[in-house]
Amino acid sequence: MKKLLLAICVVISCYGCKSESGNQQGISEKDKEIAEKVESLINKMTLDEKIAEMTQDAPANDRLGIPYMKYAEALHGMWLVLDYYGNTTVYPQAIAAGSTWEPELVKKMASQTAIEARALGVTHCYSPNLDVISGDPRYGRVEESYGEDPYLVSRMGVAFIEGLQGIGDERFDENHVIATAKHFIGYPENRRGINGGFSDMSERRLREVYLPPFEAAIKEAKVGSIMPGHQDYNGIPNHMNTWLLNDVLRDELDFDGFIISDNNDIARLGTMHFIAETRTESAILGLKAGVDMDLVIGKNEKLAAYNSKVLKDTVTQNPNLLKYIDKAASRILTAKYKLGLFDEESKEIDTKTVYTSTEEHQEFSYEMAKKAMILLKNDNNLLPLDINNIKSLAVIGPNAHEEQPKKGTYSLLGGYSGLPPYYTSVLEGLTSKTEGKVKINYAQGCDLLSDSKEGFSEAITAAKKSDAVVLVVGGSRKTGGEGVDRSDLDLYGVQNELVEAIHKTGKPVIVVLINGRPLTINYIAENIPSVLETWYLGMRSGDAIADAIFGDTNPGGKLTVSFPRDVGQVPVTYLERPDFIGSGKGLYKDADKSPLFPFGFGMSYTTFAYSTPKLENTTINVDGSTTVSIDVTNTGEREGDEVVQMYVRDDYASVGRYLKMLKGFERVTLKPGEKRTITFDLGFDELNILNQEMKKVVEPGTFTILVGASSIDEDLKKVTLKVD
Repeated sequence: MKKLLLAICVVISCYGCKSESGNQQGISEKDKEIAEKVESLINKMTLDEKIAEMTQDAPANDRLGIPYMKYAEALHGMWLVLDYYGNTTVYPQAIAAGSTWEPELVKKMASQTAIEARALGVTHCYSPNLDVISGDPRYGRVEESYGEDPYLVSRMGVAFIEGLQGIGDERFDENHVIATAKHFIGYPENRRGINGGFSDMSERRLREVYLPPFEAAIKEAKVGSIMPGHQDYNGIPNHMNTWLLNDVLRDELDFDGFIISDNNDIARLGTMHFIAETRTESAILGLKAGVDMDLVIGKNEKLAAYNSKVLKDTVTQNPNLLKYIDKAASRILTAKYKLGLFDEESKEIDTKTVYTSTEEHQEFSYEMAKKAMILLKNDNNLLPLDINNIKSLAVIGPNAHEEQPKKGTYSLLGGYSGLPPYYTSVLEGLTSKTEGKVKINYAQGCDLLSDSKEGFSEAITAAKKSDAVVLVVGGSRKTGGEGVDRSDLDLYGVQNELVEAIHKTGKPVIVVLINGRPLTINYIAENIPSVLETWYLGMRSGDAIADAIFGDTNPGGKLTVSFPRDVGQVPVTYLERPDFIGSGKGLYKDADKSPLFPFGFGMSYTTFAYSTPKLENTTINVDGSTTVSIDVTNTGEREGDEVVQMYVRDDYASVGRYLKMLKGFERVTLKPGEKRTITFDLGFDELNILNQEMKKVVEPGTFTILVGASSIDEDLKKVTLKVD
């Protein structure tokens, strides 16, 4: 039992801060006390009870007083997976949260979500999604990620985890819960843009692109739980991949929390991957790889692999397997102790009547939404509209309005959304904003999923009798999200034809995109003067969009994913390696190779000027550090936000690299004429590469430091750093 106690002590180090004056293992007295309690419980538990503990639906153990650990999703607000009740706050979807480029907003959102979770009795959440988007928006779950860059995803992920779990003395207190970083690892790297499709990539790409957010989640935010992805990594399913889960996750990254399977994925080692012939074989493979908890939505015993019917006889006949059971159960019990569940009296919560969303949380969802919008185009400064200069406004499009559904939640909130107490559509937001000063002429025009053009004539009439048009198109939960992958990236149905018809009226048109993935919107980009990308902005969507259209909000968000021109161009991402530069090769013969809209791009109702960046020291040693500074000035007539971005390129190195990688960013608010100096650190974290031995090193040579408004070279100022 001494070995078990030591193992438990190691486990709990993930959940609490290590004491400077603790015992030889660096464990605090509180953690040591928990380890002893866990060991005592393990000694009292029967094999059936230990196995029962290893499912997320494990009921309370009345005999031993072991509490239930209730779970939910928390991607952008609370969602009780099998229950849409609860009146929870719905914040901007992850892709919109990323577009704020402001981690503190994500942290605050997560902290408010944790409070609502506790009100619902939830203590374990399956968020955040730390998948780095591979550049293939055919994949429906683009909206669940923060973007296509590992550094950006890392910063947002750490902020989310710290908000949900708490930090310092607040960690896992009565206002915080356990976060789950997912999907470990490389989930979007599927070869056909299909959810759960197999991946086939180098270890270098895995480590350079997909691993950094998880490394940050573990080492910085001390995430309490990890969820592997459905897919395999180079032929080995993630849920049985001992190299990924033991060598990399536990040994290399020092993760000591518990690993929970994705839905049904232990059993899927047989039913999807066809490796195990029985559920018992699947369970043993998962156990040996270190998967502690079996997630099976809906308590379906036919799908569960971690239950006594499947495991008990085999473990009884082979006692060597008991150590895996004990270790898994210990990790889960440790989490329950850290959450304080053993100290709480169980209470029944009626999720149909409890009201968890507060006005404070709803207002913050609104504030966050205003910072997430991205202005993609604004010819002749059509936006913002002057409410005193127009008498009528047409509001048209399938995404302009949505009534509360009879079942489930709103389609225009994005995937993994709970049911908010209300949702404000664009139509409602504009109607409220204008307060009768402007006549609103509404027409749906077409249905998102239909090929019918019956509504076109009504929409055209509405446009013709209005001074300007707000045309709201895009996608919904019915055209994107988990399990909704596409082979085409054009606007769904007849939406593009509706855009053409409204454009031909000759009226000033503003396109508002409400969607969850980059779309091939070439006609819109070429012909419509103003385009606003809003993604899914949460329960206050319409209010935020109305503010942007009438200038009460100046859009300051930036894209975190690149927009392709054509589906044949994917994957499209700013993370590219060198090719036949300047030779005429490495180009499409029939199309532009560049993205329609690049990573980091976003306009404003004002303008910004950048100075030449300056290095504190132009030469440093390989183990040294310096800073780079740049002046940013608001040269327009409105207050506005700018996201200053820093990219780094190692000019000549021992291995191939991406042309540039984001290594710093800061969002700043500037008044007209105001200048601000922005400074970024340059040291090991910013300059290292993976050498041929897959070790992080800083190599001598020159580095190009690029600072500016987006990822494209035209928007960046350069300076050279020498490293000796």
